[in-house]
Amino acid sequence: MNTSKFDIADYLDSNEMIAEYLNSVLEEGNDSEIIAAIGNIAKAIGMSKIAEETGLSRPSLYKALSEGAKPQFATIMKVLKAIGGQININPATA
Repeated sequence: MNTSKFDIADYLDSNEMIAEYLNSVLEEGNDSEIIAAIGNIAKAIGMSKIAEETGLSRPSLYKALSEGAKPQFATIMKVLKAIGGQININPATA
């Protein structure tokens, strides 16, 4: 029996799913998990499209959004804008 590796990018097929996924990771994940989640979203949308919208090359995007990467904040902001996301700050609950 052949099984395929689970890829979350296969399930990120609507803006609502993307937002729910990223918000969940932002709430519970660490910095490397958040970067990986943004990379998964970029992959789901299409790295070529994200590269075009950010002005970054595809190889640079893959490198910046890979596991263990430490991308610059400006890169993260460009990618968030390209994937249709924005950052909102809400008061933390006790």
